[in-house]
Amino acid sequence: MDNSATVTLDEANFEAEVTKSDKPVLVDFWAEWCGPCKMIAPVLDEIAKEKAGTVKVAKVNIDENQSLSFRFNVRAIPTLLFFKNGQVVDQVTGMTSKKDLLGRVEALA
Repeated sequence: MDNSATVTLDEANFEAEVTKSDKPVLVDFWAEWCGPCKMIAPVLDEIAKEKAGTVKVAKVNIDENQSLSFRFNVRAIPTLLFFKNGQVVDQVTGMTSKKDLLGRVEALA
């Protein structure tokens, strides 16, 4: 699920990549065993490529970064958090359309 257009997040780089980012960030909380996560991953990769330079798309593997899941109260996956100026401004839990995600991303700009 790793892709050059997306950033892989963990405890060590979360602050620098998300909280201190000068661009809005869409963070995907996912797991290898999650079917819907695998279904939405290609959509997120497309958005990452299409919006490169204006929005950052990042991924958090919840099995490897449980502290981040707890910090943002992620109880179901996939959970997508939309950050602007280091703050969560929107959230989607579960599968959604590319059109819906693009609309939410545009609202961040």
